[in-house]
Amino acid sequence: MFCEKATLILNGRGVIKTINKEFPIPSVIRLKNQISRPRPQVHLTNREVFRRDNYTCQYCGKSEVQLTIDHVIPKHLGGKHVWENVVTACQHCNHRKGGKTPEIANMFPIQPPSMPPASARFLFGKYLPVNKTWETFIDKW
Repeated sequence: MFCEKATLILNGRGVIKTINKEFPIPSVIRLKNQISRPRPQVHLTNREVFRRDNYTCQYCGKSEVQLTIDHVIPKHLGGKHVWENVVTACQHCNHRKGGKTPEIANMFPIQPPSMPPASARFLFGKYLPVNKTWETFIDKW
């Protein structure tokens, strides 16, 4: 903003005071020139798998239990550690399924696993409880 490369959209954090000036601390800015960069990808971590599955066991539907990560096709049977092969499971279901395929265990995920969308809502939604001012801008991205 000081070099006029961005404009202030929302000042949600106050100001920085110097001896003879005040500078706003922006919460939301708009760049004057577009910066081309590749779309972000959601990294495969336990936390992101839990978020994708809404902190719910994908076999029994319980959400108020201790959750683990389950490989739909077990690794020892050739399953990979990719978005399309991992789901959230409670400890009971994970133990019951064990190292079996869904067909053998007769346990199928409620929703087929897939990579979550790299949308602004999914990428930055975890920060919304902290900074509610972003809510109106997040879906416009």
